[in-house]
Amino acid sequence: MKTVRISLSSIDKVKHFVNDIARFDCDFDLVSGRYVIDAKSIMGIFSLDLARPISLTIHTDEGLDEIMEVLAPYLID
Repeated sequence: MKTVRISLSSIDKVKHFVNDIARFDCDFDLVSGRYVIDAKSIMGIFSLDLARPISLTIHTDEGLDEIMEVLAPYLID
């Protein structure tokens, strides 16, 4: 399991993000404040405050290198 901070500041970014992670066979959760939603759910993502960075929890230890490459455009420090 790994947690990273991401930014989804536009509708296009959200759409591309969901398409990018949908190809992986593991679970992803987005955490914003007290809300935890399935990161593969576009409707769920739009229920969050996208103006601020969001924590993404990746529920796998296999293939993390490939997942991190795909997530690179969304990652923040």
